[in-house]
Amino acid sequence: MVKIATLERIEILDKAEALAKMIVESDVADEYRRAFWRLKQDRRAQQLIARFVKLKERYEEVQRFGKYHPDYRDVMKEVREAKRELDLHETVAAFKEAEKAMQELLDEISVLIGKAVSEHVKVPTGNPYFLSAGCSGGCGAGGSCGCRT
Repeated sequence: MVKIATLERIEILDKAEALAKMIVESDVADEYRRAFWRLKQDRRAQQLIARFVKLKERYEEVQRFGKYHPDYRDVMKEVREAKRELDLHETVAAFKEAEKAMQELLDEISVLIGKAVSEHVKVPTGNPYFLSAGCSGGCGAGGSCGCRT
């Protein structure tokens, strides 16, 4: 019995490796890697990212005191402007789109595998609004999906 379970486990892992290889060789993964490379090579995008990271650190410092911090309004405005500029930059937007497509593919695969096991299995996905297999993230205590702890 132990040998059968071990062989079955090895076969499952082999098939998982084959699936992973298919994902890595997919057009979605190729586009993700190209977009990531372009993002890393884009000097202006890297400047915008560095600026946003620096402002985000300042934002977190200001958040400790909330609206009572003397720089609260200025920092909030700067962060919003930097985020908008970052999001609208062509290379950054292209990378985010490719990243989203990659995450959606991985989510779909996770849900398919989860549903193959059971309609009630919880499947973690990168998107809280993704229709998961039977249950969404917070139903562990029992809820509309019928889960029970």
